[in-house]
Amino acid sequence: MMNTLPEIILADLRAIFPAAMSVESDRLVEYSHDESSMPHQMPLAVVWPETAEQVSALLKLCIDHRLPVTARGGGSSLEGNSIPSNGGIILSLERMNKVLEILPQDFQVRVQPGVIYDHLNKQLAPFKLFFAPGPSSGDVATIGGMVGNNAGGLNALRYGVTRNHVLQMQVALADGTLVTYGTRAMKTSSGFDLVQLMVGSEGLLGIVTEITLRLHGLPDRLTALAQFNRLEEAAQAVFEIMSSGFLPGALELMDATSIHHINLYKDYNWTEVPTLLLEFHGTPAGIKGELALARKICSDLGATKFEAAKTTAQAERLWAGRKGITNAEKALYPDHMILNGDVAVPLSQYVPAVRLGLELGEKYALPVSIFGHAGDGNIHYHTLVPPNDSLALEKGYRAQSDLIRLALSVGGTAATEHGIGLAKRDFLVEEHGPSVEVMQRIKHALDPNNILNPDKMFLD
Repeated sequence: MMNTLPEIILADLRAIFPAAMSVESDRLVEYSHDESSMPHQMPLAVVWPETAEQVSALLKLCIDHRLPVTARGGGSSLEGNSIPSNGGIILSLERMNKVLEILPQDFQVRVQPGVIYDHLNKQLAPFKLFFAPGPSSGDVATIGGMVGNNAGGLNALRYGVTRNHVLQMQVALADGTLVTYGTRAMKTSSGFDLVQLMVGSEGLLGIVTEITLRLHGLPDRLTALAQFNRLEEAAQAVFEIMSSGFLPGALELMDATSIHHINLYKDYNWTEVPTLLLEFHGTPAGIKGELALARKICSDLGATKFEAAKTTAQAERLWAGRKGITNAEKALYPDHMILNGDVAVPLSQYVPAVRLGLELGEKYALPVSIFGHAGDGNIHYHTLVPPNDSLALEKGYRAQSDLIRLALSVGGTAATEHGIGLAKRDFLVEEHGPSVEVMQRIKHALDPNNILNPDKMFLD
């Protein structure tokens, strides 16, 4: 039988959220999981604040009753970051979804955390501005969730990940105090950088209630597709392009299995071979020169096809394929669990890491797909396993671990843009060693009662 909240707490929750809380089982089930493969956990309640003051009041209540609270955006987390803590509640920020102020003269925007990435960029487009990182889940990913996980995406190669775009934020501390971190200046050396401390902290150090983002002007764009007979050739092309002196707007790798899944799911007819998607940003003259250089590099490495999109519709179709890989696998393997690998390696190690990914699929006799933001050494590694097959599940986790440990052994990272959450806690110490103790001291200093997402990131 599920635990229930005492009536005194329920009464206080109803006072703070008169029409924006639920303890109904159907709603609790809805918020008991995210997009990861981690086990579900029922929250005791879900609340939907609309103001920072409501967030503050909730945290004061939670600290009084030592009640764990997990902040949640769009629920698209892939490492269990937003799964409720045992005996805790969900603080859903999806109704704090207002674009508060667009400041085109400053290349900035001020938003609430529940704003969805794609929706924000639609509002920015008339000003010829955009928020750059470009997560594949941009139709559901919220800005607050991107801040919590330091999300990257398709455009992060050229423009940087979320942390490179956050200038200022309002934060509700664990005791409910509302503070402002950062400045609207484009650079500062004034004091500790508390903004950067918050970005990627997965809701363990406070709840972000407002964010000021740095924006970029919308450039001219051109998308191209390059295909190769061997995955190593495509990966080598990534290295050569990045060594050539220009920086693509995006540089994505997809293996033959990923292309096969896209074809089945979207009824495409792409040749099922290792494929690169490239996007060039800048002026028409600059793009023309970069396209020619990329074409030569790919051709010299044995590309069987190199083709630039001729229309915006063609480019959008190409990117829809790349963004649709995960949804394709969910639809094609409804009875399988997708184990999401997300590592990055120094670019010199990209080819060996991709090669190992292929070998691990053969070694453990499991279907795998390899794709990702290749230009910055990022590999998304999907292992597809039947959840009721304990041997296959063990092999799947072993394959993921083998690739992570290869990444760590060459100076890479176990968590590139999805965070640590529940799924990668085992690897935090392997990657960071004694500095994890420093992280834990910071956590304890800001959340001494350990109510903020307490079971994430750290094993104890």
